[in-house]
Amino acid sequence: MLTYHFIAVKRVHSQRSSGTSLFIIELELPQNLKCSKAAKACGDPKAKPSYLIDKNLESAVKFIVRKFPAVETRNNNQQLAQLQKEKSEILKNLALYYFTFVDVMEFKVSDLLKFFFDITVNFDLTKNYLDLIITYTTLMILLSRIEERKAIIGLYNYAHEMTHGASDREYPRLGQMIVDYENPLKKMMEEFVPHSKSLSDALISLQMVYPRRNLSADQWRNAQLLSLISAPSTMLNPAQSDTMPCEYLSLDAMEKWIIFGFILCHGVLNSDATALNLWKLALQSSSCLALFRDEVFHIHKAAEDLFVNIRGYNKRINDIRECKEAAVSHAGSMHRERRKFLRSALKELATVLSDQPGLLGPKTLIFFILRVCKLSFVFLHRHIAELIFYMEELRAHVRKYGPLLLLLFQNLSVCPEDESIIMSSFVNTMTSLSVKQVEDGEVFDFRGMRLDWFRLQAYTSVSKASLGLADHRELGKMMNTIIFHTKMVDSLVEMLVETSDLSIFCFYSRAFEKMFQQCLELPSQSRYSIAFPLLCTHFMSCTHELCPEERHHIGDRSLSLCNMFLDEMAKQARNLITDICTEQCTLSDQLLPKHCAKTISQAVNKKSKKQTGKKGEPEREKPGVESMRKNRLVVTNLDKLHTALSELCFSINYVPNMVVWEHTFTPREYLTSHLEIRFTKSIVGMTMYNQATQEIAKPSELLTSVRAYMTVLQSIENYVQIDITRVFNNVLLQQTQHLDSHGEPTITSLYTNWYLETLLRQVSNGHIAYFPAMKAFVNLPTENELTFNAEEYSDISEMRALSELLGPYGMKFLSESLMWHISSQVAELKKLVVENVEVLTQMRTSFDKPDQMAALFKRLSSVDSVLKRMTIIGVILSFRSLAQEALRDVLSYHIPFLVSSIEDFKDHIPRETDMKVAMNVYELSSAAGLPCEIDPALVVALSSQKSENISPEEEYKIACLLMVFVAVSLPTLASNVMSQYSPAIEGHCNNIHCLAKAINQIAAALFTIHKGSIEDRLKEFLALASSSLLKIGQETDKTTTRNRESVYLLLDMIVQESPFLTMDLLESCFPYVLLRNAYHAVYKQSITSSA
Repeated sequence: MLTYHFIAVKRVHSQRSSGTSLFIIELELPQNLKCSKAAKACGDPKAKPSYLIDKNLESAVKFIVRKFPAVETRNNNQQLAQLQKEKSEILKNLALYYFTFVDVMEFKVSDLLKFFFDITVNFDLTKNYLDLIITYTTLMILLSRIEERKAIIGLYNYAHEMTHGASDREYPRLGQMIVDYENPLKKMMEEFVPHSKSLSDALISLQMVYPRRNLSADQWRNAQLLSLISAPSTMLNPAQSDTMPCEYLSLDAMEKWIIFGFILCHGVLNSDATALNLWKLALQSSSCLALFRDEVFHIHKAAEDLFVNIRGYNKRINDIRECKEAAVSHAGSMHRERRKFLRSALKELATVLSDQPGLLGPKTLIFFILRVCKLSFVFLHRHIAELIFYMEELRAHVRKYGPLLLLLFQNLSVCPEDESIIMSSFVNTMTSLSVKQVEDGEVFDFRGMRLDWFRLQAYTSVSKASLGLADHRELGKMMNTIIFHTKMVDSLVEMLVETSDLSIFCFYSRAFEKMFQQCLELPSQSRYSIAFPLLCTHFMSCTHELCPEERHHIGDRSLSLCNMFLDEMAKQARNLITDICTEQCTLSDQLLPKHCAKTISQAVNKKSKKQTGKKGEPEREKPGVESMRKNRLVVTNLDKLHTALSELCFSINYVPNMVVWEHTFTPREYLTSHLEIRFTKSIVGMTMYNQATQEIAKPSELLTSVRAYMTVLQSIENYVQIDITRVFNNVLLQQTQHLDSHGEPTITSLYTNWYLETLLRQVSNGHIAYFPAMKAFVNLPTENELTFNAEEYSDISEMRALSELLGPYGMKFLSESLMWHISSQVAELKKLVVENVEVLTQMRTSFDKPDQMAALFKRLSSVDSVLKRMTIIGVILSFRSLAQEALRDVLSYHIPFLVSSIEDFKDHIPRETDMKVAMNVYELSSAAGLPCEIDPALVVALSSQKSENISPEEEYKIACLLMVFVAVSLPTLASNVMSQYSPAIEGHCNNIHCLAKAINQIAAALFTIHKGSIEDRLKEFLALASSSLLKIGQETDKTTTRNRESVYLLLDMIVQESPFLTMDLLESCFPYVLLRNAYHAVYKQSITSSA
């Protein structure tokens, strides 16, 4: 921001006898800022004062503007009637605008008598004087650009007169100023006639400074101007110059001084060739000047319009036209070549200083380069990111190694002692400095010394001064150098802001955003993209404490831009990582077992010399071919992605954090956040779940893809210092829950839903059977073939992959969902028991009375439904058993010591242990995938079913009768064709072998809940079941007994499955010879069927 502290020095009184002079120093407000804000507000329809667009006040506004600056309120009551109603609001809301114009009016450049001005001698006085002139000029130009100025001033004054009975006391002068400065430069040319001599002297003193600074890139290159290593022998020599402060002047500021200054004192252009040459050189450098922020001034047309009406200025007009043509044809290429040179020079300087930061001390060249680069950014181009990046790197070096500069510049040169008090003060200040002060970390403050030198410049630059600075030029040059060196000691931050502040981009946000997008699109430039968010840290430096109302606006803009830049960088990196992951997943997919079948087939056919493939069919490439390179110049898509990612990650990793308007931004956290979101979506997406067709990826294939994805993400740690393990923990832990943090379904919910609603539902429908021998569910031959192969989703390898993906939490959720389905089946079974409660009660006590049992059995209803529901429960428990076994295998691999400790807890629970304590151990064991005598998840699920209307005794009775119902229903299974036992699968095709697991688990859970004896109830069940099955041995109907032997085997399975029953107990109820004969019969039948 162009914030000026203007110092107007005016000699009021001087007496030779006292030798003293009185100076009035005025600190001027940043009027440019206020005036620019007023212009912006009036030019923007949204920000324009509402009274200027109010339809009710339209006629009044037109009248006021037409009569301006005259005030006529007596005979125009009709037009001003509406104004009368809103006068108080107008006074309140337009006061800020009105008094801004009053402040502008009060800002006048006083006649500074006959001062001596020379930028190389009294640098501070001359610089501030020229800044004062340019500020005044800029202010008046900005004022003339406010189209609504007459309306605002007139409305306020009319409202003031209606309220107070008289015009505002400042209005006459203010109105006249507005009229006079319709063409501000023309008016100021008249005003500056008295200042012509002082102003021209100050400008001509730039003749040695400006041409030396305004050089072409070739001249810079030939002179090795910006290189530290061009002369190794002098590398450690401090940079010395008689005009040190002048070397760091802004070229942009000097051009404004020269162009505007010589327009205001244009007479000197005809009389002084030096002035004319300076002016023409400045006119050839550019076609416009930056007035203030985004306000620009087209110099050639304005100068030509001013001189065209002045007699005898035809030569100057021709000069202007020639300079315009030169600027249009050559200025662009000149600035382009400068930027090209600066790119290499900055890169060299940054590299040297990063290796040898000690060169920062003797080589203050860095501030000159920063100043030159700052000017280059006015001319936008595609490589701006690289320049900004190197500038930020140099700024960081200065901030980091500031003490090195203190050590060098604390040894300031001592000037000869003078009799004056100020000169004595200088000597005392400089001689008191020591290296120990730097080593002790003492804070230096030379502002008082610099102000004293400024006062001395003013004192000695007045005509007839007792000590004339014009006669002691060497003293002035030496003091200027000393003062510049003091800034290196106590004002490094201010120097950085002055020489390299780029807050101007705050007001060109669209162009700034466009340059950022171009930077991201170019892989060679993306490594410099961090320069854009870093530049947002500059924006608050363009605010001013006397204009606090815009602080929030600029602060919000800097925050939003910084956030947007970092977010876009993280998105770009995320997209590159996603593309790499996709490529790696494709390569990993090629190694899946399913792809080797064709290769094996081709090898077998080739060995047997069979030609099975089609002619002309291309041979399938083997995995790994992509890594074979015949030429290093061959670049694959994966190579390009890795290169682009490394460049962008360099940028993200460049700074750990940055502070923008008291807000801390961490670029790496943006990347981490985006990686978490994308990883979450990718995992869910890789399941390829289709709700319409109920298709889903096999767990093993998903696990392979996830591992490939994680491998790529782990490699990101080689580029950026982020904790990728935290990303894995956050994402994968969320995937073990039903929903993630955004409320979206996870792989846990998707797979749980698929196994329950698709696989197990097809088992219930008789299309799939559980094969204990294979420990998997297998498709049965049916008319309507299923769209998936159940074995490929339920064998041990797939269940282990599922356990790896879901983890203990996800498998627990799967178990809870399975138990919910079981509890709903048990609830239905209880209803069937209640319907048959009387019959079952009688059968429970009459199992030794065959005739009575046969009669009672005929009275039972829903026998098939009971067996079917129990079979469904058994199937679900069998699937859960597979899942638990897989979880145990996975945990035993990852945490073997912990699993063995849990297993030891479970195996050594004393029998007399309280059931609550035992259930806690069982719950821990179940979470680790260990089988338990009593399933804690099933107990919890069935416990939630307790009805309030039924007493505990009645609940217990229903549980006992349920076991009776199942026991007396078993013989009906013998008549089912599908009940035949298959030795190959060690089960039945209608899944009745799952009844063994269902009976044991349900009995254990129910009688744990009702605090009954599990062993006694299972003994009772075994007695009833064996008695019922023995009866079918006496049946003569072949239809009823077609699979009698296969059903007999259920008793053996129940005892084998139960931790509470023994073979001795079974022998007492059911002769083992029948079981042996049954096994013999089913195996014999199986051999016959196979033959």
